Amino acid sequence: MTFAVTTKTERDLTGSAEAALHVAGASLTDGSHGRVGLEIEAHCVDPADPRRRPGWSELTSLIDALPPLPGGSAVTVEPGGALELSGPPAEGAPAAIAAMTADRAVLRAEVERAGLALLDLGADPLRPPRRVNPGPRYRAMERFFEASGTGVPGAAMMTSTASVQINIDAGPRDGWAQRVRLAHALGPTMIAVAANSPMLAGCFTGWLSSRQQVWGQLDSARCGPVLTASDDDPSTDWARYALKAPVMLVNRAGPEPGSEPVLDWVPFADWADGLMLLDGRRPTVEDLDYHLTTLFPPVRPRRWLEIRYLDAVPESLWPAIVFTVVTLLDHPQAADVAAEIVAPVAHAWDLAARVGLGDSRLFRAATRCVEMAAALAPDSLAEPMGLLAEMVARGRCPADDFADLAVRHGVAGAVGALTKGEL
Repeated sequence: MTFAVTTKTERDLTGSAEAALHVAGASLTDGSHGRVGLEIEAHCVDPADPRRRPGWSELTSLIDALPPLPGGSAVTVEPGGALELSGPPAEGAPAAIAAMTADRAVLRAEVERAGLALLDLGADPLRPPRRVNPGPRYRAMERFFEASGTGVPGAAMMTSTASVQINIDAGPRDGWAQRVRLAHALGPTMIAVAANSPMLAGCFTGWLSSRQQVWGQLDSARCGPVLTASDDDPSTDWARYALKAPVMLVNRAGPEPGSEPVLDWVPFADWADGLMLLDGRRPTVEDLDYHLTTLFPPVRPRRWLEIRYLDAVPESLWPAIVFTVVTLLDHPQAADVAAEIVAPVAHAWDLAARVGLGDSRLFRAATRCVEMAAALAPDSLAEPMGLLAEMVARGRCPADDFADLAVRHGVAGAVGALTKGEL
């Protein structure tokens, strides 16, 4: 999903100070709020052989044969073969949900026609990590993670995880700090509500959101929250974060261009100031913009706010989870109340991913937040909001349901039955 286009130039940067100004200036767009864009990933599996990972040509042929999607989403293949729908921005959560629901229905039908199925889990519960997308960016990312000592979680992140991503307007400038703080503070509570990945590569991990566990094992300079101790100026915070983060990839110049991994720890600021040269040169503005695409915090400024901390969840629940997050951020009164509700667990990222609503503080926060969103939901979302409210009231998350299925039927049996609609 794209809210805006950043103009790029090949002009060299004069140093880290100019780089910081560029990042801060392009971090958030001053304006109203209300638009919502959704990006939803799902694992692609073979119901007849759940351990098989469909190949690149098989998936690209499927996508090439797709009819136009009614909601205007683009379809892409993630490194491990998951399919992602990226929708255009819509006015409000209900419109965005309706458009994405229509697109997912078409995609699911075409996937099934090809003899495959979509699996809505935050992590692949059965297959070991393996990349099928041959893109040079992903090959280079693999080498970077291996060199940095995070090869195992890096491979799992790229090829075995799936998420629901929500994009919302940044809103008026004078409210940025409060809005960004709340987007982060909601994270642990909503991770606990949406946790849907108790297994990874055939094993129970001991975490309800193994997807969040994997992200937590990666470099915090690249994947940790952007907030600082003061968090009063999100644009400056993002610039500081981006310049401290090590460079992952460089677009190589010359007759054979492509992405090259940086196998040493080189903060972008050092490259910009000429303390280190990569590809034998100083960085350009285009290099800086590319560097920003390799940073994966749970809330990422991209002129709008990109909320990245939710597991992929079943079709029956994701509309309610999306509506809850957007309502708690965009509805003025709900936002004020939500900020107070989630304050006691605002930094409990790992706890939420491990035990979900089994923690009493997270349970209380989730119950109140979901009840508040349900009271504001339109009739079109009454059914999914009712299901979500009931689940949360029982202290359960989607991961609990899948874990129960896996214990009863085995992992392969649970995956196969889910994709065939038998459970």
